[in-house]
Amino acid sequence: MRICVDIQSAVSQRAGVGRYTRNLVEHLAPLMGPTDNLNLFYFDFHRRGLDFPCPGANPKPIRWIPGKYAQQAWKRLQWPPFDWFSGKADLYHFPNFTIPPLTKGKKIVTIHDMSFLRYPEFSEQKNLEYLSAFIHDTVRRADAILTVSEFSRKETSELLGLDPAQIFATPLGITPGCVRPTASQIANTRRQLKLERPYLLSVGTLEPRKNIPFLIEIFEQLPEFDGDLVIAGMKGWKVGPILERMNSSSRRERIRYLEFVPDCDLFSLYAGAELFVTTSFYEGFGLPPLEAMACGTPVVSSTGGSLPEMLTGAASVLIHGFDASYWAHTITALLNDRSRRDELARNAPAHAARFSWRDTARKTLDVYRKVLS
Repeated sequence: MRICVDIQSAVSQRAGVGRYTRNLVEHLAPLMGPTDNLNLFYFDFHRRGLDFPCPGANPKPIRWIPGKYAQQAWKRLQWPPFDWFSGKADLYHFPNFTIPPLTKGKKIVTIHDMSFLRYPEFSEQKNLEYLSAFIHDTVRRADAILTVSEFSRKETSELLGLDPAQIFATPLGITPGCVRPTASQIANTRRQLKLERPYLLSVGTLEPRKNIPFLIEIFEQLPEFDGDLVIAGMKGWKVGPILERMNSSSRRERIRYLEFVPDCDLFSLYAGAELFVTTSFYEGFGLPPLEAMACGTPVVSSTGGSLPEMLTGAASVLIHGFDASYWAHTITALLNDRSRRDELARNAPAHAARFSWRDTARKTLDVYRKVLS
């Protein structure tokens, strides 16, 4: 079995699809049989190489042409074929929503969510135009479609008019090292980041779907909380109004925006929070609240998209709707109830442990074999 995975997103993105692709191939390689080949294709014109290990897989970089030129040709001309660059394989896996032109071989695509169709107003315009133009051709050509949750599987079937039997849910996993750090590690990270006060935490790319202005509105209704609101995540699209809302807040001196935080600090950041709060309108999976739970931090979450599927009342608090006063009341009650928070914190790691990248890889490999059989 010769498998080729397009890992361009893992090379160019640290979060989101890039993180999914990186973790998937790292855990796929050990599951492959002795006669199987796992090839990892990517463009590397600047010769930066891979920044993550993947023993057992075969990197297949293309260094004679910048990837952006090939990608523009695929978008505009639907040429040249992907396998001209990658070489032959029995099956090609494209983890980032669309399938480029291809001459031979089975084709699998991962569609992470349907936010660009469900909430087009939240999307970056160029990405919206690209996905809207190519998604129907992609699903027509795909031999199987992967999604990252059962919710996204149903959304993809409904919004694209597909047979559910063609779509397979392969939920994401928790990084094995994502556990509660020691007290000294947590304290050291807090010193480095100058987090001297208690804090509420939210993690995710800054973009409209994450509903950060609403989170700030909630924080403004917590005057008795003598702490900070910490927001960590890369700047995404349509970020201007979000940053303006931070800067114009009546509590702007207590809002800390940290941008990207590496895993070596992120797990301590999770563990040091009083609560992890996510107010997202829509998630295809929702990894940060699960990571917070793995680090023993209670979670307060909206019910946007797949979040109810991933979270549970025994280890988190789910809130329907977006009434800031109700959210503020619920958070205040939790902050004042140490026994309830301790209960959530005890339950959280066991719940998060149900999600592993090894399971993600195993389910993905099962689909490969099903398609090839």
